[in-house]
Amino acid sequence: MTKPRKIFGTDGVRGRANIEPVTAETALKLGRAAAHVFKNLQPKSRGHGRHKIVIGKDTRLSGYMLENAISSGVLSMGVDVLFIGPLPTPGVAYVTRSLRADAGIVITASHNPYDDNGIKFFRADGYKLDDQVEFEIESLVFSGRIENIRPTAADIGKAVRIDDALGRYIEYAKAAFPRGMTLEGMRIVVDCAHGAGYKSTPCVLRELGAEVIVCGNTPDGKNINKECGSMHPSMMCQKIWEHRADLGIAHDGDADRVLLCDEQGRLIDGDDVMAIAALDLLAQDDLAKKTLVATVMSNGGLDAAVAAAGGKVVRTAVGDKHVIDEMLRHGFNFGGEQSGHLIFREFSTTGDGLVAALQVLRIMKAKGEPLSRLTQCWTRFPQIVSNIRVREKRGFDEMPSVSTLVTEAETALAAVGGRVLLRYSGTEPKARLLLEGPDNALLQHWSEKISEAIRHQVGDGG
Repeated sequence: MTKPRKIFGTDGVRGRANIEPVTAETALKLGRAAAHVFKNLQPKSRGHGRHKIVIGKDTRLSGYMLENAISSGVLSMGVDVLFIGPLPTPGVAYVTRSLRADAGIVITASHNPYDDNGIKFFRADGYKLDDQVEFEIESLVFSGRIENIRPTAADIGKAVRIDDALGRYIEYAKAAFPRGMTLEGMRIVVDCAHGAGYKSTPCVLRELGAEVIVCGNTPDGKNINKECGSMHPSMMCQKIWEHRADLGIAHDGDADRVLLCDEQGRLIDGDDVMAIAALDLLAQDDLAKKTLVATVMSNGGLDAAVAAAGGKVVRTAVGDKHVIDEMLRHGFNFGGEQSGHLIFREFSTTGDGLVAALQVLRIMKAKGEPLSRLTQCWTRFPQIVSNIRVREKRGFDEMPSVSTLVTEAETALAAVGGRVLLRYSGTEPKARLLLEGPDNALLQHWSEKISEAIRHQVGDGG
């Protein structure tokens, strides 16, 4: 059996900043372990001289502490560090490739509150790590096997700051929009969540010709994701009405997600974007193997719409890493999550909120249609998603009152073509319950019963 992980979760290492495993001490060990692993994956560095690791971050206060700690660990193993400062997670992946570094590290807790933080790793090609590489890094953190590897004198790594990283990412993102097409005449609201995309997204949109109204672009280290961004998109939708804008764009803290808002103030999620983009790619015969990759959380109406257009949807477990892995395994070129992670492999190796927004803007401009009309390309099945805070992640099969209700709900909904999905979040102390089917009243009934049972068994009372 596979040995359980100690610190790596669904997407890297994540938790409360300055509490294990997100401490300076563990970050230093992670830096040492990662440097050792990447140095030995390719004995010869990809660029000239020593092996190099790119380190970027979002705008959290704790990023300074973790950046210094993890870089110290990397340098202590004789590997150079390239600091790029605050930059979206997809920007770190791109700069890692662009600078021919041997790996990339981004310090972020994505959509979580500012008092959380985390550490994600990228391979030299900009893709997230394979499970076995994560296991190797983790085993080195705890085993002490590399304690005696201590380069000295000139063999210690050197750190340099890369001043043009933001500019590199901006030019890369603009290249994902057709040459010769502009956004002139468009008014766009952008909510940057006071996060890593606070400079890049407004800059790209302005350089492409749009009039941009920006909010959530004054990070102070403590306001990331706070009542703004894709976690709280109501402000973006309100500003659509205030400014009579054509489109709203909201990112999360590290800008690897995007949610949109149409000109009528209606929220557009990742499923909407996947429907719009997949059907456009199918029409152009550009959707690889006529297949869209989505997770089990995506709405069933997506499958119906893609199938009607001659394609199909393949489902994975929740997490953009699972989506990307499936795409790489089978040569698919587009996939994503309802939450707003969209991966266009023609342009990016990971979810990129800015690139995804540009693809929707491209389709709007090419078809000359507002976003509200584009979203009419599919019909969403009724769906209720509940997030229940928990004090512990006990197995659902260990709670008979919960598992019995889930079985009863599955039977009731399956009879009418619906489904039930219950799982724990990989990044937060929450149980996530999804119910889908044609009857809203039935969904509401089972959602309330199962949610209450979970709260009674493991709810944190918050």
